[in-house]
Amino acid sequence: MTDVPTQTLPSGDELPQLGYGTWNIEGETVKDGVRAALDAGYTHVDTAEGYKNESEIGEALADYDRDDVFLTSKVLAKNLNYDSLIESCRDSLDRLGTDYLDLYLIHWPNPAISLRESLNAMATLHDEGLVKNVGVSNFSAYQLSCAQHVSDVPIAVNQIEFHPWFQRPDLVEYCRETDTVIEAAAPLARTEVFEDDVVQELATEYDKHPAQIVLKWAIERDVVVLPKSSSPDHVRSNADLFDWSLSDEDLAALDDRDRDYPVYDTPARDWSSDVYGIEQ
Repeated sequence: MTDVPTQTLPSGDELPQLGYGTWNIEGETVKDGVRAALDAGYTHVDTAEGYKNESEIGEALADYDRDDVFLTSKVLAKNLNYDSLIESCRDSLDRLGTDYLDLYLIHWPNPAISLRESLNAMATLHDEGLVKNVGVSNFSAYQLSCAQHVSDVPIAVNQIEFHPWFQRPDLVEYCRETDTVIEAAAPLARTEVFEDDVVQELATEYDKHPAQIVLKWAIERDVVVLPKSSSPDHVRSNADLFDWSLSDEDLAALDDRDRDYPVYDTPARDWSSDVYGIEQ
C-alpha cells in the first residue's frame, strides 16, 4: 500500500489519515480485523472503553511494534469526573497492554459534569506521559470552543459524524479555523450512503467499491477517516485509496450530496444508554 498521508497535530505528532475503526466489533472478529488492517498497511487504530473490545485489540497489537501504531481510545461520558477519567484511562491502558495512548478523546460531551474538570484530568494524563494528545468527539462548535478556552493542553482532534450526506459545513469551518483535525466517525454512514446515486455512478466509473469512493472524497477534503469492517477483505479494500484520484468535478458532485442526514449524531439522546451513561 502507498504510504498513508498524515495530519500534523499541535504536538508535532503525525496522525495517519486512514485508521481502522472498531465500533461494534468484538472477540476474535476484532482481533482478525486489527491484524488484517496492520498487515495491509494501516498504522492507526481507533477504539473506546465503550466499545468493550480493548482487551482483544491489545492481544492483537501485542504481535506488532507498538511505536509503529497510532492508537486512540475514548472515555465514556459517565466517567468525565476527574478521578473517574484518570481511572478510565489507566484501565484502557491495562486492557490495551500499552504504556501510553497516542490520542485520548472525550467520547461524548456530558453537560452534567464540568468540562473544566474533565480537561484538567486530561492535562494530568498528558503531563504524566500516559496520553500524548488530547481531543474530543461529537462536540459542536460551541462545545469545542469552550473546551479550547479552558484546556491547558491543545484540543488536537474533534471526531465527528461526517460523510457525503452529513457534511456539517459550519462545524468543519470552525475546526479548520482553530487547527483542530477532523476525524470522520461513521465515514460510510454505516453503509447507507452506498445507495446514493452519485456514489454508485462514480463507483462504476472508477471501477471501485462505493466505500472507496466515499473514503477517497473525505481524504481529499483533509478529513481523517475511520472505516470499520468485520471483513478482512473489506478492511484491505478500504486501504486502497492512495494510488488513484477523483477528479475535481467528481469531488464537487459528492460535495453536492449533503442532505444534513445523521445516522447516529441526532439532536436528542437516550441518556440512559451505556454509551452516554449519564445517571439520573
